[in-house]
Amino acid sequence: MNPTKIGPARDLLTAGLSNSAIARQLHVDKHDVATLRTEMGLPNVPAQPLTVEQKWRQRVRPAVGGHLEWTGERATGSGTPVMRHSGQAYTAARIAYRIKHGTDPQGYAAPGCGMRHCVSPDHIDDLPRRQRDRAALRIVHGKPGRPATCRHGHDQAEHGQYLPDGTAYCARCSADRKKVGTAR
Repeated sequence: MNPTKIGPARDLLTAGLSNSAIARQLHVDKHDVATLRTEMGLPNVPAQPLTVEQKWRQRVRPAVGGHLEWTGERATGSGTPVMRHSGQAYTAARIAYRIKHGTDPQGYAAPGCGMRHCVSPDHIDDLPRRQRDRAALRIVHGKPGRPATCRHGHDQAEHGQYLPDGTAYCARCSADRKKVGTAR
């Protein structure tokens, strides 16, 4: 462990924080914290049985504009805020949606506020809510209604969706294009 981090780590150990919490806060290896704990003769902190929502609340901080920023783990590649609880993985947005609405989202949960990866429960929408809002935006912009079928004949009542700007598209065609791209 970096010598400049030993003093703060000792203080946090004495204050009763867990090895993982100290490692996260000081950006050090939790095994180094465990070694320091043993040297100090301190027992391990008993696991705290938090609910998934309580654990989620420990990993957010306020940001400008009423947004909430995720301070926890992120998925590799996409950077999506994620969290593990009782052996199960969750997206932070899914938990935020459940906090606000009391139910799990239909489809994937995502912020509708425009801030990438915002996890404020007030800003998270599920697929039906996003599509409803985007359809309304389409009307406000004076765009025509969505056609009954796409150019490939897919029923748009089933496969039709909207982009954030209200542009209509066929989710089935989009999925088919991705399959072809992946196969190459």
